[in-house]
Amino acid sequence: MRTAAGERLEVMIEAQQIRGRVEQLGEQITRDYEDKELMLIGILKGSFVFIADLARCIDLPLAVDFMAVSSYGMSTQSSGVVRIIKDLDHSVEGKHVLVVEDIVDTGLTLNYIYGHVRARGAMSVKICTLLDKVSRRQVAVPVHYKGFEIPDDFVVGYGLDVEERYRNLGDVCRVTRT
Repeated sequence: MRTAAGERLEVMIEAQQIRGRVEQLGEQITRDYEDKELMLIGILKGSFVFIADLARCIDLPLAVDFMAVSSYGMSTQSSGVVRIIKDLDHSVEGKHVLVVEDIVDTGLTLNYIYGHVRARGAMSVKICTLLDKVSRRQVAVPVHYKGFEIPDDFVVGYGLDVEERYRNLGDVCRVTRT
């Protein structure tokens, strides 16, 4: 993969590992939500690849909706101030909701989203994330389904980006600037 000037990518989690873990998560979610009406809510933009693969691994009828929020802007550090850019198109009232996120870092954004969805009358709200940076957590958020726990590195690929680049990588890669 060509990189931007001054950036180096190092594979951290290979596409094959991701596929296997997403299948496992799908099987677990299928068991946990058997006989329940499930709605997946993907947090844009980073979760779009993950939620597409995850939805195909869940053997249940389900609905999918999306929210777009911002706490980063064009920075690599969260500001802690959450702005809803795109809200849900459908009601979550009385539904079992699984919020699907690409990465949980400080927990500030996800804590806001979790409360926002619960306040709208969801029967239950759980969180599924591909990547979890537990060492950066500032707010406790209940992560029910986790793909991989990672160290405090800046990562891209599989939907994650730096300034809108590298979302198309199949692997999750550590970014270093030279």
